[in-house]
Amino acid sequence: MTTDTPTPEAVDAKKALKIEREDHKLEKRLCRLVGEAITDYQMIGAGDRVMVCLSGGKDSYTLLDILMKLRQRAPIDFELVAVNLDQKQPGFPAHVLPEYLSRLGIPFHIETQDTYSVVKKVIPEGKTMCSLCSRLRRGILYKVARELGCNKIALGHHRDDILQTLFLNMFFGAKLKGMPAKLVSDNGEFMVIRPLAYVAEKDIIRWAQVRQFPIIPCTLCGSQDNLQRVQVGNMLREWDKKFPGRLDNMLKALQHVVPSHLMDRQLFPFETLQTTGVADEGGDTAFDEEPLPAPPTLPTEQVIALTPTP
Repeated sequence: MTTDTPTPEAVDAKKALKIEREDHKLEKRLCRLVGEAITDYQMIGAGDRVMVCLSGGKDSYTLLDILMKLRQRAPIDFELVAVNLDQKQPGFPAHVLPEYLSRLGIPFHIETQDTYSVVKKVIPEGKTMCSLCSRLRRGILYKVARELGCNKIALGHHRDDILQTLFLNMFFGAKLKGMPAKLVSDNGEFMVIRPLAYVAEKDIIRWAQVRQFPIIPCTLCGSQDNLQRVQVGNMLREWDKKFPGRLDNMLKALQHVVPSHLMDRQLFPFETLQTTGVADEGGDTAFDEEPLPAPPTLPTEQVIALTPTP
C-alpha cells in the first residue's frame, strides 16, 4: 500500500492557510483586548474627536490600525485624526507617513518642530534624552490637539510599557507608580488614553509584520541601548519567556490593589487602626501560605504509561 506524497504546492498552500488563520486569530485578539480596555476605562464616547499620536513605530501604527477597525463596528460615532510630530531628526523620511495616511484616507496632520536640535543642545552627550524630549513633545501635542478640536489624545503604550514603568519607578524612583490606561493631561484640558494597555508587545511585533507597516526608526532616543527602560524591558521579556502568564498576572495586579496590605500611610490609616473583635477575611491573610494547586488530571493512557509495572 502506497501513500501519496503531498506536492510542494500542496505543502505551501497548507502553510499559507495556517498562517492566514493565525493572523486572523491575532487580529481578533487585538480588537478584543483594545475593545475591552476602551470599555473598562470608558476611553471613547459618542462625539469624541480622538487625536491618534503616530510616531512611525510599530506601536502607534498598530494603535491607529485597530482603532480604525473598531470604529467601523462601534455602535457610537467618533472621529480619528492621525497626528505626527516631525522633530527634524537627521535622515527622517518625511514622505513616509503622509503617503501612508493618504492611502488610508484618514484625516491627518504633520506638525514640524525642531525639537531635535533643542534636545541635542541641552542634553550632554551620552546622557538620556527621553525626559526633555517627552516634555517638549507633550506641550506641542497639546497645542495641536487644541487647534484640531480634539478632546482625547490616544497614545500607543502597551502592556509591557506599563509594566516597565512600574519597575522603573520602583527601582529608580522609590514609588509604586505605573502608567494609567486613562488620565487627564498635565494642563487639565484633554483626556489621555492608552487603548493598547492590555496588549502584549510580542503581539504588536507580529501584527506589524503582518500588516507590513512602513516602520520609521527613532534615531534620537531609540538608539540609546543603555537606557534603564531597555534593561527593564529585557528583564520582562526574559520572564515572559520562562514563565508564560506572569506579565498578564502583573498587569492584573495593578487593577487589584489592596491598600491595607501596602505601607502608604496616606492611602490607609495605619496610625489610627484599631482592633474590632470581629473576624475580617482580608485581615492578616497575607501571612498565610498560598494553597498548592491541584495536580493536573492526566488522560487514562498517560496514567497507564506512568504507572510502574509490578
